[in-house]
Formats: sequence, structure tokens, C-alpha cells
Amino acid sequence: MNLNNTQELQKNKTYALTATALMTAVTCILAPLSVPIGPVPISLTNFVIFLSLYLLGWKKGTLSLLVYLLLGLAGLPVFSGFAGGISKLAGPTGGYIIGFIPMAIVAGIIIDKSHQRWIQIVAMIIGTAICYAFGTVWFCFQSGYTVAAALAVCVIPFIPADLIKIVIVTIIGPMIRKRLGTVIE
Repeated sequence: MNLNNTQELQKNKTYALTATALMTAVTCILAPLSVPIGPVPISLTNFVIFLSLYLLGWKKGTLSLLVYLLLGLAGLPVFSGFAGGISKLAGPTGGYIIGFIPMAIVAGIIIDKSHQRWIQIVAMIIGTAICYAFGTVWFCFQSGYTVAAALAVCVIPFIPADLIKIVIVTIIGPMIRKRLGTVIE
């Protein structure tokens, strides 16, 4: 490998690291913004995670999410409602926060492999359903709700907004990625 190739490789690594850190920061800024409509608030977290997957690919997008989760676990107020700490993860909505990890992995792998928008939309819907499943099980365990009651307050009210977020990300994600260039390698 010659000097130019080494410098280009280092430049790409620096760009990828910077982009990953930037998307972590964007998540930390947008995720706490929420609308409390019941025991689970509407937030922009899944929107930013899906956008990260488009811009960074599934590996770096998931890494960005994990850094965000670690910052919240350390106590920084980055979770919905400007909360942070282990109590948020152990509380009734913690399963949804943990559910973001498999959501990002599943949706991200499919988004990376397919350039067909409808498949990407289906991938994000499946990822969201996985997140709902993690969160609903944990919510039932923590709160004593039945599954039907938990679905009524923690899932069904969120479906329309989540579908809108998915469609918006499907439209703007590829456009932003094209403008910025890819960092997936």
C-alpha cells in the first residue's frame, strides 16, 4: 500500500468515525424531544435511528445507537423526556429503548442489502414491530398490564406516527446519503 492509499484510507476512517459521532450527537439532541401521551411518549428516536442506518450503514448506525444508549445509561439526559440513567432502562419503557438495538440491526441489514424502497419500508416496519415486542413484554412485566392493555396504550397509538416517520426517512435518507457520500465500507 503506498502513501496515498494509506492517507485515503485514514481519511475514510476519520470521516466514518466523525459521521458516527455526529449521528450519535443528533440522536442525543432529538431523542429527548417527546410528546407524553401516556405511559410511553412519542419521540423522534426511531426516526433518527433509521436515518443513521441510511447514512452510516447497519454496523456504524448500530454503533451510533449503542454509544447513545451508553451515554443515557451513564446518566446523561438523552432519553425521551430528558431522562437518563439505569432507572430509565429498568423502568416500564426500558424495553422499548433496548428494543432499538435489534430494530436497528434487522432494519439496517435489509436497508444495506436492498435498494428497493418498498423493501426498505418493510424492513423498518419489521424492525419497529421487533422494538414494540421487546418494549411491550417489558412494559407488561414492569407494570402488570395485560398484553392487550399494553398494546392499547403502548403500541396502537404510535403506529400512525411511526409509519409517517418511516416514510419520511425513506424519502430523505437516500437523498441526504447521496449528498454526503457514503461512509459504509
